[in-house]
Amino acid sequence: MAVQVRVPTILRTYTGGAKLVEGAGDTVADLFRDLDTRHDGLRGRLVTGDDGAELHRFVNIYINDEDVRFLGGLDAKLKDGDEVTILPAVAGGAGGFVRPLAAG
Repeated sequence: MAVQVRVPTILRTYTGGAKLVEGAGDTVADLFRDLDTRHDGLRGRLVTGDDGAELHRFVNIYINDEDVRFLGGLDAKLKDGDEVTILPAVAGGAGGFVRPLAAG
């Protein structure tokens, strides 16, 4: 079963610069194990714990635009032709002082 995986820029060092890679697996967890056989270290950036049983807190995974957290997490089922998107959560901002508008 072939699944297309979209890889964000920050993780492309693990995929040799490729933004789209192919993997296989019945579940997201299986897919990540498969990807790690060809892209060593990628799985470790996506899951946490000694057994890799849960997603890193700041990683969002989507199957065909649906968040896997609502589909069963790492146990979410995959089918041939699915598209998996990896998105790191981004936070932050200017962090500076914002001047209030002058009264007119």
